[in-house]
Amino acid sequence: MTYQPATISNDLGNLPQLPSWVTSARPETLETAAFRSGVALTVLDQLVSDPRHGVPLKLFANRMALSAATATSKLEGRLAREADIRDAFHLTPPGEVRGPDGDLLAFWRDGGRLPPNGSGEIADLVGADFADEVGAWLNAGQERALTHGPLAGCAAMLRSVLEADDRAERVACLLSDVVLARALNWKVILPVSARRLTKAALRDLSANGQGAELTIQARMLESIEETIRLARDLSRRADALHAIAPKLRAKGSGAAVDLFLAEDAVAPASMLSPRIRGTSIPMTDRAARRFCDRLVELGVARELTGRSTFRLYGIAS
Repeated sequence: MTYQPATISNDLGNLPQLPSWVTSARPETLETAAFRSGVALTVLDQLVSDPRHGVPLKLFANRMALSAATATSKLEGRLAREADIRDAFHLTPPGEVRGPDGDLLAFWRDGGRLPPNGSGEIADLVGADFADEVGAWLNAGQERALTHGPLAGCAAMLRSVLEADDRAERVACLLSDVVLARALNWKVILPVSARRLTKAALRDLSANGQGAELTIQARMLESIEETIRLARDLSRRADALHAIAPKLRAKGSGAAVDLFLAEDAVAPASMLSPRIRGTSIPMTDRAARRFCDRLVELGVARELTGRSTFRLYGIAS
């Protein structure tokens, strides 16, 4: 039997979205940045906090972690491509050294699994050089967020870390995300801060340059807007994957679909075979490859590498 590729619905009316005036122009003052970001964060909060909107939160967080790793690689001067970072993490055999690119993605994925209020766990992740300061920095960032808005709290956190070490971009961005998660009372930390920041903007912020905080907040507002678009897109694509799931006849297809809805990249040979990750369900290597190819045929997944071997698959985007 031949199936037609899944159609991604263009009807987004049931999903929260930004009003056009939020994205129509760059904010010109800190007050307008705070106002626009308040609207944008309300929309994002609705998308990630209400399960009725269908955003696959694990996939969403992992996709954002990859974007944050790519952005912070640029901030740190390594300029690794997204594909290289993804390969370094997903294709390195267990127990072997991932290298700096894979470790960077691991940092962001690990950060997304921490409870926003778990100061001890957060301190452990950022390392001994900052562990003694994390609690005070977070308290100051939270206070700033309460009095001047979430993005002001994020900017204060970025400045605090970079004043201590101007090469600690990943730590600064992660702790900024913690401040944002606490301000919005999220149960997870989403990697929002790093996506649109530049080295020059962070350097100006730590040097207290004129207009530096407005630049940072404007950049973060752009990141929030991108994050909303990603959440809405993944919600639609998750719907499409759920719709074709009954057509999949392979043993364990339900668990395999769940894996695609949790991971930004799936390696058939190690994540579906010999057992589907996180389950005891067996799947042969051949069946795993055929399952992934069928998802591609049905239009709900794509092959990410362009290679004939060592392939990775992910939900279509």
